Amino acid sequence: MPQPNAPHGRIGRPPATSRRQILAAARRLIDRDGWEKLTIRRLAVEIGVGATTLYHHVQDKEDLLFLLITEYADQIPHPDLPTDPRERIIATATAIHDALADWPWAAEVLTADGFIARLGESALWLVETILAGAIDHGCTPEQAVHVFRNIWYYTVGEILVRAHSHRRRAGNERPADRGAFFSSLDESRMPHLAAVSDQWPTLAAQDTYPEGLRAFVDGLIAQATSAMPPGQGR
Repeated sequence: MPQPNAPHGRIGRPPATSRRQILAAARRLIDRDGWEKLTIRRLAVEIGVGATTLYHHVQDKEDLLFLLITEYADQIPHPDLPTDPRERIIATATAIHDALADWPWAAEVLTADGFIARLGESALWLVETILAGAIDHGCTPEQAVHVFRNIWYYTVGEILVRAHSHRRRAGNERPADRGAFFSSLDESRMPHLAAVSDQWPTLAAQDTYPEGLRAFVDGLIAQATSAMPPGQGR
């Protein structure tokens, strides 16, 4: 005979879920299917809990992605910083580039303006270091922000182009027929492009980020400091 005070329905508590478990499962889904297909519902199925349980830990998919990026940034070792401001900027930008090269999907998430407000302290330290280097080199704080933003655009663009190219090759997607394109060039109208047509695939595959970064930083700083009125800056 049932006891009068016996509970009805499901007995016991739902399985405990930690933020660490959630982030680990989210990384698995991203590695397997890509970040675009990550959803709270799919993540809940992966972990074996209800979607409502996850909302106790994350607000939405965007919040989850930034938690992942923050956790990743916390694991990136800070580079040894040279005393020269220019070299500090280059060393920090290179650290950002190398980190994003290992996690290119993060670069896509961070393409929207306003992402700075969502970053954790470890990632913000990298931004702060570039700003400080630019200011120590003679830029105003406003110019330092422009220096960072331009370096960021250059870095993220390079990462995304290479990541998308690698994805196409890995997926055996049919690339554009470069041979047909180059063979149809009118040398009288495009002599320089026609002259390097045979070398184009090899040249395009080369890693020129370090050289480009140095030239870019030099140009940005020179432009910023030369535009300052006499008596300001260095």
